[in-house]
Amino acid sequence: MPRSFVISTFSDAGQLVGAIHAVRRASFSIYDVYTPYPIHEVTHAMGLRRSRLPWITLVAGIGGLVTALLMQFYAAVWDWPLNVGGKPDNSTLAFIPITFELTVLAAGLTTVGALFLRARLFPGKRERLISSDITNHKFALVLRKRDDLFDTQLAHAILERNGAESIQDRICDL
Repeated sequence: MPRSFVISTFSDAGQLVGAIHAVRRASFSIYDVYTPYPIHEVTHAMGLRRSRLPWITLVAGIGGLVTALLMQFYAAVWDWPLNVGGKPDNSTLAFIPITFELTVLAAGLTTVGALFLRARLFPGKRERLISSDITNHKFALVLRKRDDLFDTQLAHAILERNGAESIQDRICDL
């Protein structure tokens, strides 16, 4: 479904962060910000909350830990108990290496899977660049026009005042 956007490009990260602050003060909704490299000030300027991905990693790691312990306990105690040198069947210290490995494996694979799902990345997906230079040396700030109350002239004025090199009104599928 095509949507309407105001796309502005910047050549300096400082100008981009200043424009983000100015746009947010004017109560415009920021659709996204594109940068050629990570800029932590952008996250703070946009007011984004912390990611929930670490919680998914924790839950998956605990799931891997429990699965590894239960699997080893089942195999060593119930299914195939062996008397090796008079040691007890439930030798928890022997379970530590496999438990650690399965914990890390489950947490890592689940984190990557959750990241791909959340970012809507899948094999064969084509990139949709908002501006051709954002992967090299330009910074882009994209505002979405949601309704007729969006003041395009005010948005253009704020972006120009904060150092935007180019400002475009575009309808596209993002």
